[in-house]
Amino acid sequence: MKKIISFLVLLLTSLNLFAQEEVQMADQMRADGKIWVVVAVIAIVFIGIITYLVLLDRKICKIEKNL
Repeated sequence: MKKIISFLVLLLTSLNLFAQEEVQMADQMRADGKIWVVVAVIAIVFIGIITYLVLLDRKICKIEKNL
């Protein structure tokens, strides 16, 4: 139990250190308006994965009913 708690404490403190860094690339992309392209691509990939999982679930349910 002590190992888990100490691991979580170390993880949270390391995440706090990463949050303090400035990301110049992200600032430049926001300034150029290209950040919306990145958001759109991520959204399209996410929608594709969700669609694939829903179709896969339907196929599996159909196979389970036939068995």
